[in-house]
Amino acid sequence: MEFQTPGTSLLDWSGDGLVLGFFQGDQQLSGPLSTLDEKILGGTLAEVIAETEFEGKPGSSTTARVGSKSPIHKLVLVGLGERDKATLDTLRRGAAVGIRLAKQNRCKQVGVAFPLFNDDAALTTQALVEGITLALHQDVRFKSETNGEAKPPERIDLLEVGSQPEAITKAKGICEGVILARELVAAPANLVTPITLAETAQQIAQDYGLELEILEREDCEKLGMGAFLGVAQASELPPKFIHLTYKPVGEPRRKLAIIGKGLTFDSGGLNIKGAGSGIEMMKTDMGGSAAALGSAKAVGQLKPDVEVHFVVAATENMISGHAMHPGDILTASNGKTIEVNNTDAEGRLTLADALVFTEKLGVDAIVDLATLTGACVIALGDDIAGLWSPNDEIAEQFDKASSVSGEKFWRMPLEEKYWDGMKSGVADFKNTGPRPGGAITAALFLKQFVKETPWVHLDIAGPVWADKESGYNNTGATGFGVRTLVNWVTS
Repeated sequence: MEFQTPGTSLLDWSGDGLVLGFFQGDQQLSGPLSTLDEKILGGTLAEVIAETEFEGKPGSSTTARVGSKSPIHKLVLVGLGERDKATLDTLRRGAAVGIRLAKQNRCKQVGVAFPLFNDDAALTTQALVEGITLALHQDVRFKSETNGEAKPPERIDLLEVGSQPEAITKAKGICEGVILARELVAAPANLVTPITLAETAQQIAQDYGLELEILEREDCEKLGMGAFLGVAQASELPPKFIHLTYKPVGEPRRKLAIIGKGLTFDSGGLNIKGAGSGIEMMKTDMGGSAAALGSAKAVGQLKPDVEVHFVVAATENMISGHAMHPGDILTASNGKTIEVNNTDAEGRLTLADALVFTEKLGVDAIVDLATLTGACVIALGDDIAGLWSPNDEIAEQFDKASSVSGEKFWRMPLEEKYWDGMKSGVADFKNTGPRPGGAITAALFLKQFVKETPWVHLDIAGPVWADKESGYNNTGATGFGVRTLVNWVTS
């Protein structure tokens, strides 16, 4: 599929299908649309709006066939909602609706004309390309038949935005990262293992010139990573501690680190997940690492003037004669001792050693993201990720990055009083506290492993997976986090 910004006006464009975005109240045609309807479409556009009572409500759409003599064969109208409530995600979602209809109508060459967001043609172009690309992505790797589904359009012309090659390149790079993250999360645990994640990192390093360091079990032992290795000790598969580094040409403007939780399967350990626990979906417990590696793929293509370290402590949490027991005491690489009162709170143990390792790299800021707690899903639902940070500046950076990406985060409190529930009589602290505020105590646990570096923790347990199609997200893995991370890095 090829994207172009040919600079062609609506009056001069020809092709199989024209997708038009409308805000509510904009159905009285004026300007280029009025001229297009009068001179090219023979009044079809106005007739369709009137006959279908199209009002431009969000998510609404209608299609129509144009006369055979017209250079435009089909019209797709998409509602964008109220103009004063519009965001970049409004354009992404509208473009997703429009392109799916164009695909259903078997349009090969599609023109897309949407109102500019804040008169910014570059951001509008980026949003449209992201919405279209992600909506058309279908993961059919594990299906023997695809039921003769219509092929996606071969060419998409973005109209009325001028020439925007850089915006298209950025959007395509981000989407490649999102799609990698989607496919890693969607694949089953017998195919995506710690070894697979290491191989994926190796491929990214090879393709885009990144540096790669993979620490094996023995290397982690030398660094005293007792928390990470405690989780890994029951699995027959070796743990892999992945450190992937992008370095720009010349002096970097800043140095950042992204840590992703990499549990390729979580049985719960000896605190095994029971009925109704969703154990069959624990292939998704590496959603943080998928986002980190997806971001690495995007950053490797976009090549910003920022140094970025991508860190993943990859393992399974399994059950065997070697499994850690409830009540065991582990020693993390910063010397802190942890009483394991629940082996199903394993992700924070792997992140603990990853945070200690990463802070020693001397970066300016660290973000970790993880499918960490069910408590966060209870608090914020399936669409919103939790954000914790003791640093207002980095929290504000993520707020700005997410406003561009359309991914939703909500800043949560680091309530120090709740730490009392994490105290242990036999070690420095426990790995879980009381049930209330479980997502907060998990964040407080991670905070013990960051000394001075500005840090933000993202709990993405809810939005990493979608049970139904929504906007540009298809059913299944969403690739959540990649777009915000890349926008943060490149801001």
